[in-house]
Amino acid sequence: MEPNQLLLNNIQRYVSLSASEQERLYAIIRPVRIRKRQFIDQPGYVSRYRNYVVQGAFRSYFIDEDGKEHTVQIAVEDWFVSDFYSYITQTPATLFVEALENSLILQMAYDDIENLCKEVHSLSEYFRLSTEKAFAFSRKRALSNLSLTAEEKYLELLERYPDIVQRVPQKIIASYLGMTPEFMSRIRKGLSSES
Repeated sequence: MEPNQLLLNNIQRYVSLSASEQERLYAIIRPVRIRKRQFIDQPGYVSRYRNYVVQGAFRSYFIDEDGKEHTVQIAVEDWFVSDFYSYITQTPATLFVEALENSLILQMAYDDIENLCKEVHSLSEYFRLSTEKAFAFSRKRALSNLSLTAEEKYLELLERYPDIVQRVPQKIIASYLGMTPEFMSRIRKGLSSES
C-alpha cells in the first residue's frame, strides 16, 4: 500500500476528506527514509515536523544530569513521533527522537499543517482529535507509572503492544517502564516460570 494511503487510512478513522482535500494534504507530505540510530529531533533544535511512521520504530528520550537515558515514547507503524512539546510550541526540543530500525516516515512541516488546517476543517478536526487522544494516553501512562507495580506495567505493555516487546531492545523497554534492564529481566524470568 502507498505510504500516503496509510496516513489517509489513519485520518479516515476520525474524519472524511474529499478528493481535492486529499490532494492538498498529499502536496505537503514529504517521504523520508531514516537510518537506524539517526535522529529526527534533538535538544536545542525546534521540532519542525509532524512525523508519521510508515515503516520502522522510534524512541523519544532525554538524558538526565547523571547521564541516564529516560525513554518517554516508543513509536511504530501507524503512529506519529516527534518532540511534541517542541513541535506544538515551536520552541527548542528537550528530547532526542531516534530511529530504532531503518524507517520510512512521512513528514509534514508545522507551517504547512497550520495553513492547511485553516482552510480544511476536516484536517483541523483530525489533528485536534488525534492530539487529544495522544494527551489522554500520556495521562493514562503517567497514572500507570504512579499506581502499578513494575510487573503490572510490563504486563500492561505486553498485552497492549506485544509487537513492541518483540522488536525493541530490552534496555529501551526497561527505560520506558522506569526500571533497570536487570530488574525487567527478573520480571520476565518470573513470569516465564509461572507459565
